[in-house]
Amino acid sequence: MKDLLEAGSHFGHKVSRWNPKMKKFIFGEKNGIYIIDLQKTVKMLEKAYTEIVEQIRNSKTILFVGTKRQSQDIIREESMKCGAFYICERWLGGMLTNFRTIRKTIDKMIEYDKNKEAGVIDALPKKEALSLARKMKKMEKVLGGVKTIKSLPDLLYVIDIKREYIAVHEANILGIPVIAIVDTNTDPDVVNIPIPANDDAIRSIKLITSIISQAVIDGKQLAESDKAAAEEEEKKAEKKKIVEEKREKKVFEAKKTETKKVARKRIQKPPKKEKEPQKKKEITKRKKVEKIVLKKPVKAQQKELKKKKEKEKKVSRKKEGV
Repeated sequence: MKDLLEAGSHFGHKVSRWNPKMKKFIFGEKNGIYIIDLQKTVKMLEKAYTEIVEQIRNSKTILFVGTKRQSQDIIREESMKCGAFYICERWLGGMLTNFRTIRKTIDKMIEYDKNKEAGVIDALPKKEALSLARKMKKMEKVLGGVKTIKSLPDLLYVIDIKREYIAVHEANILGIPVIAIVDTNTDPDVVNIPIPANDDAIRSIKLITSIISQAVIDGKQLAESDKAAAEEEEKKAEKKKIVEEKREKKVFEAKKTETKKVARKRIQKPPKKEKEPQKKKEITKRKKVEKIVLKKPVKAQQKELKKKKEKEKKVSRKKEGV
């Protein structure tokens, strides 16, 4: 707030030139000039800063616009410092709403630059070369800040919305958010994030634009850190995947060796006798029984023969004794 006071950001326009919609941002009146409430300026600046940081972090683009004499050099310097697109000479009608045509003009300008580097323009007649050089200079002056732009910007930062009303109107038609410095003579409703401050004092413009530029730089740094973190996570995930694959491979190889060992053991062991079915068992039992039955009469016959022989012997002995 001290810097804003020193820069004279609190000075508005004359009481006779005020816009009633700016009443909420006015602190009071002094010597016929409205004094802007710097507490609200700081609050809106913080809001603008966080919004820009978040947008740039998400790979969005911002366009700086300020064609009034006080802001031209500041816009050029600060936008080049943070690597943003800028318009500081003249706003071409349809730069946003008729972007396709503007893009063709930019492509033509790039083609002229390539021809100049290749030495094609030097080979042209003197008069033609001079007229082409003037045309290139004019194009570079107006469109030099948007030479590398490929699509419509995602954000617009405007210095004086009363002077740049065409740019603000085009942004509103396309739904592009606008962040702007609004003085006591402007309508803040046409802007998404109005920053109430003096839009005529060079020091005030410089201070606020430098904060916006820093927000862009911070957003880009955060985007880079996010990208680096994402790459590290990817690397970690890849390493984890490789480790898991190796582990799975080891488990598979271990299982393979186990199956081989089991197969070898089976080959070494003699094959077990298969159990006979019930029918075969019954047949074998019957045969055994039959054998036993057959054996019994043979033994009886032998005994009988023995007895006969013994009787015969006894009889013969008796006869001999007689």
